[in-house]
Amino acid sequence: MCLHAGCQIAVSPDTKYFAVDWLGVEVTRATLGIIGMGSIGYKVAQRARAFNMRILYHNRNRRRKEEEEAVGAHYCAKMEDLLQQSDFVMLVVNLTPETHKLIGKKELGLMKPTATLINISRGAVIDQDALVEALQKKVIRAAALDVTHPEPLPRDHPLLTLNNVIITPHIGTATVQAIHMMAEEAIANILAVLSGQPIPSEVFPK
Repeated sequence: MCLHAGCQIAVSPDTKYFAVDWLGVEVTRATLGIIGMGSIGYKVAQRARAFNMRILYHNRNRRRKEEEEAVGAHYCAKMEDLLQQSDFVMLVVNLTPETHKLIGKKELGLMKPTATLINISRGAVIDQDALVEALQKKVIRAAALDVTHPEPLPRDHPLLTLNNVIITPHIGTATVQAIHMMAEEAIANILAVLSGQPIPSEVFPK
């Protein structure tokens, strides 16, 4: 929120000075809860360690001990425990019947009032009506969403009127390099199928 609002203040024609008591929230040594510790979630943990963050994670399957130790991650068997302890909660899960509206009113109520919810997975993983209410009533401090349901949101959606949410247009992989790597991975999968070899990035492994 600090970066987004700060940019608006910096470029506004009405700005005459910068307030010295205008402060954001530090990520260094904060607790990051990652829901979904697959390959992307694990890369998030690797980057978070550089900020000396305390890393909690919840996943269908626990990571190997050496993988946990490599990033300093602690496993939470119950998602509720992660929600209650985290300063930042990041959703990095696939959208399945089990994860549809995974985060609703109950889950938001378990989070700290100072916490930020970050969604880089799919919009439908969050009950958006419950999120709007939680942000309006300051049940949680803020949300940062790269995904919504639908995309884009209707222009009259209440999420678009709140000053404690940042929404980006599903641009988590929107770089030239990432698109090239995704294309190369798709080609490798196609070639593997055609040659009868194991699929490198099989979506539903047998």
